[in-house]
Amino acid sequence: MNGFATGATLTHAGARVALAAGLERIAGGARSVDCAPLTQFDSSALAVLLAWQRAAGARGAALEIVNLPAGLASLAQAYGVDTLLSARHSRTVDTERSPS
Repeated sequence: MNGFATGATLTHAGARVALAAGLERIAGGARSVDCAPLTQFDSSALAVLLAWQRAAGARGAALEIVNLPAGLASLAQAYGVDTLLSARHSRTVDTERSPS
């Protein structure tokens, strides 16, 4: 699978650099991002992931987000953007959400 991984840290301080690096990978055809390395993050990580998804969508592709840390998934839910992230949580199981 053509993809890339985040770094260990994705916070406000490094968001601009991470965004640019990911956009470059997506422009080169990347179709997935592995968030397993993420150990430090804040809401900026959500903004970057959403921007990467929009960039992939603009290219007519979907960006698969894998291994989203449970804490970041919770943050996305708190901000109400969890449904915007097309993420597979291999480290978490979503048992709280009831079927619609």
